[in-house]
Amino acid sequence: MSETKEHPVPTEINLHRKSRLLEVSYSDGRTFLLPCEYLRVYSRAAEEQSREGPIVGKESVNIERIEPQGTYAVRIVFDDGHDTSIYSWETLYDLGVNQERYWADYLEQLAAAGYERGGTRPGADSEDQRLNITVMYFAYLANKMRRESEQLNPPASVKDVEGLLQWLQRVKGERGYLLAPEHVRITVNKQFAEPYTRLDNGDEVAIVPNSPNPPAPPKT
Repeated sequence: MSETKEHPVPTEINLHRKSRLLEVSYSDGRTFLLPCEYLRVYSRAAEEQSREGPIVGKESVNIERIEPQGTYAVRIVFDDGHDTSIYSWETLYDLGVNQERYWADYLEQLAAAGYERGGTRPGADSEDQRLNITVMYFAYLANKMRRESEQLNPPASVKDVEGLLQWLQRVKGERGYLLAPEHVRITVNKQFAEPYTRLDNGDEVAIVPNSPNPPAPPKT
């Protein structure tokens, strides 16, 4: 007799609202970070499947709430009013496994339709495209950086916590090693952040050392 292989099921689902990401961990050990825009444009709802052309204008869409549908799926309610999409465990897994290919397909559809995605800061560094954020330094960092806080305008290429740390390590020169990810923890607006936590104008970023003592400078 042949055995039927069970499909992986979610073990944990977390919404990172600020970053507009749905994190889904499965029983086979795989974890997917699914952008809200990606989930929205790949809605399997009947009214969306029957439309001509790709779904557009969802660059800033977020998830309002997630509602269980029995033991097999969730209904995702988006903040643009769309509330008829049911995502089975298999659908979410498929969207995770094939995310790179599906997203490339979507971008090709947009190009074919002559639509240019908005919602992300272009590569040019004009003043209105730069972030305006407050960065605060704690413990020995305040002494090493010679200040407790500063207003910063990182370039448009800095979109998240990881990008901010990389940029700070460069601009702080010989003190940059103190801001390596392994040496610090980050909060954004008083909430502990992940490397992928997005940054917006007006955010308050706190950089907290992992240890009471500064790390040794790297050997040259």
